[in-house]
Amino acid sequence: MSDQPPAPSGSAHPPTRDIVLSSKHRWRAYWVAVAVAALTILDLTKVNVALPSIEAALNAGPTELQLVVSGYILTFGLVLVPAGRLGDLRSRRVLFLVGLSLFLVTSLACALAPNTGVLLVARLLQGVAAGIQMPQVLGLVQQLFQGKERGRAFGLFGATIGIATAFGPTLGGLLIALGGETDGWRLIFWINIPLVAIVIALAAWLLPDTRTKSRRKLDLDPVGVLLFALTILALMWPFLFTTGAPGDDPRRWWLLVVSVVFAAGFVFWERRYADRGGMPLMPFSIFGLSSYRNGVLISTAYFAAIPAMFLLGTLFLQGGLGLEPVFAGMVTIGFAVASAWSSWIGGNLVTRLGRPLVVWGILGMVATAGGLVLAALFTAPEWTPWAMAGVMVVGGFAGGLVISPNQTLTLADIPVTSGGVAGSVGQLGQRIGTAVGTAIALALFYATVYREQDTADMTVVYHDAYASGMITVGVFLGIALIVGVGDLAGRARSGSQTP
Repeated sequence: MSDQPPAPSGSAHPPTRDIVLSSKHRWRAYWVAVAVAALTILDLTKVNVALPSIEAALNAGPTELQLVVSGYILTFGLVLVPAGRLGDLRSRRVLFLVGLSLFLVTSLACALAPNTGVLLVARLLQGVAAGIQMPQVLGLVQQLFQGKERGRAFGLFGATIGIATAFGPTLGGLLIALGGETDGWRLIFWINIPLVAIVIALAAWLLPDTRTKSRRKLDLDPVGVLLFALTILALMWPFLFTTGAPGDDPRRWWLLVVSVVFAAGFVFWERRYADRGGMPLMPFSIFGLSSYRNGVLISTAYFAAIPAMFLLGTLFLQGGLGLEPVFAGMVTIGFAVASAWSSWIGGNLVTRLGRPLVVWGILGMVATAGGLVLAALFTAPEWTPWAMAGVMVVGGFAGGLVISPNQTLTLADIPVTSGGVAGSVGQLGQRIGTAVGTAIALALFYATVYREQDTADMTVVYHDAYASGMITVGVFLGIALIVGVGDLAGRARSGSQTP
């Protein structure tokens, strides 16, 4: 990294400069940041399998159970962009420590929760902590590495996230088995305490101050933050609270209209704020970069498909085949291992192969989705989990060629001074994609269950429900493929296939 001269007083960014770090120091800081990201994502996936246990222990209703998962996703998404911008302007190290400390306290509150009210508040605050941490990870990687080294760094990042995403349900199921039906779910939060404490110590010791202090007054654009929060809240709410049950209130979809109104107000305010010399929350200029814009669209569509694919598989294996949570979760282990390997490969190849690597990965995931449906519908029940596990290995290899290379290509042209907010917008797209994709898939799944449960054998019902839900996965992977091919065509016209 090289020093940068102070920016003029009227520039868009405060007068900060990068601090030179040795290669050894960069990689030590990187692994601390990746550990933080892994903890954040792991807590998102391992809680899913604990919902039946929480329901039994705390007598929680369907809405409360939905909030345990969706509340975390909602506050996670709300905080991402403001926290990313704050990290770009000030100290990412301080935000890491703040986020981790809050994550530790809220994990303890979740583990000790005497009732669903306390658990829900703790989960909402835990999402805030996650939203503070995650943008700093991508901003730090963007700032510390360049060129091929950045591709390798994102390859390792993708491998770690892939393992955390796919191994989460297995870990959750194992902890429930160890702790028992009543208190096993508490172990899912207790395990965070020692892990986060270790990461806090490492962060305080190894994370560098990557910027000198700015003399410019911090400009947080509070009106922009408020309008942005209202936009995201109105957008995600109806999807996060879709269950597919007959009792779903259709009036919630009017919030999408409210979201559009707030979004228009946000864009108007941000442009006006910039014209007056302020620093807007969202630098809309980054969307003028086709590499960034297409990369965010691909990741949003991809994350609308893959978490839904995992969740549908878990529901089918537990509800349709009667597998214990730990065994249902183990079906995804092959995905985790294969994606870790291919993420590393993809991270090393992306600077040479570019977007075609991502397109081939998406095609592999389309084949995986089809293979999972065929395995569920046409294999004997005793062999179905094994067949699905085998298909998951193929999917893991394909998925690893999507996430890490796409992340590298998405941020390739983004200035370091906008790395945190650019990365957080991409993360926000992933959270919105997850909310939308999961909601549609669950609605199709449970609508089929409710429609057929009194007319057919439950095994047949769950077969049909799984096939219906997987339509969502196929559609969103198709959208990702279309955007990827379109990006390829654009790069071919401009003569650029690689970063």
